[in-house]
Amino acid sequence: MGKGAAAERFFSDKETFHDIAQIASEFPEAQHYVGGNAALIGQKFAANSDLKVLLCGPVGPKLHELLDDNVFVPPESLQEVDEFHLILEYQAGEEWDQLKAPHANRFIFSHDLSNGAMNMLEVFVSSLEEFQPDLVVLSGLHMMEGHSKEFQRKRLLEVVTSISDIPAGVPVHLELASMTNKELMSSIVHQSFSASGSFPRSHFFTSGGQSIGASASILTQVFPAVTSLGLNEQELLFLSQSASGPHSSLSSWNGVPDVGVVSDILFWILKEHGKSESRASDLSRIHFHTLAYHILATVDGHWANQLAAVAAGARVAGTQACATETIDMRRVSLKAPHEFMTSRLEAGSRVVLNPSEPVVEWHREGVSFHFTPVLVCKDPVRTVGLGDAISAEGLFYSEVHPHS
Repeated sequence: MGKGAAAERFFSDKETFHDIAQIASEFPEAQHYVGGNAALIGQKFAANSDLKVLLCGPVGPKLHELLDDNVFVPPESLQEVDEFHLILEYQAGEEWDQLKAPHANRFIFSHDLSNGAMNMLEVFVSSLEEFQPDLVVLSGLHMMEGHSKEFQRKRLLEVVTSISDIPAGVPVHLELASMTNKELMSSIVHQSFSASGSFPRSHFFTSGGQSIGASASILTQVFPAVTSLGLNEQELLFLSQSASGPHSSLSSWNGVPDVGVVSDILFWILKEHGKSESRASDLSRIHFHTLAYHILATVDGHWANQLAAVAAGARVAGTQACATETIDMRRVSLKAPHEFMTSRLEAGSRVVLNPSEPVVEWHREGVSFHFTPVLVCKDPVRTVGLGDAISAEGLFYSEVHPHS
């Protein structure tokens, strides 16, 4: 709260958590909203009347009631009780003991073992054959922090194996969230496990979609198995710290994250773990969002319409936080740097923002960057779910090149 940083933590004491959740839920002014990254992204997609969404996760009666009619939940995903996530929202300037929030944000805590165990993963993958999606969105890996190290290792292997069963040509987006376990994050990024027959999708299918199968023992990784990532500044820096990436000695951000530093880390992720001729990886897109600006980084040749995608994400950040249909200029402010360097590790270029062309584009060794400032809501109604809305809107406007 002192840094105004979004955070999410697992609450290990089951009984105490349920006592808090019950009291909060029965409070006369209690508000219930759709929760969970996947459900929130699904809700945002479902707002487009021509889109149908398949949601697999532990869905209780209250959540089911709140979901859009365009969101279909398989019967196997329905459960008798809801999993509650508790959100503490605060405004800029609010104080708690000696802490004073520099800007509005939220803290989320939950005792959600069902999502943490990704109980519905296999149900989800088995449902895809009939549903035939154009896009797959995965989330919830951060919730594994509530489980043992051995369980995490086993489940991550099964996640990669399940992703390999998704038909080739269907892009897979992974939405990250707040974490504290460096070993778990490192495992998600690049720590490999030995497995039999668990191939990244780029190896598992030929271009014609025929399984080529194999039983050799190979190394599996989460990042190369997905096509796209969504994350914020806390997750980006923690990722670099966990996997010994660039600027990993930086302990935390000081104010608005430096664009050059962010750009260096995004470039490193795509260069070390992204799609290339010499690497079996599908990862070719990262949508980074922070309060003041967004960056969409893509490996050249695999995506189009990036300018519209990053602009749409920035627009929805301003409208959803203020709960308005369009940007209300009286209620927003510009916090993005007016000029910045595109890299801190090499001779990057200096960019000066042009208000008439707010989306800035630059290139670095086969990776394209699209940057846009955000019109930040001064008095947000709600900050929770903003990252999910941003990622969903960016994906909606993104064009993936088939067979790329």
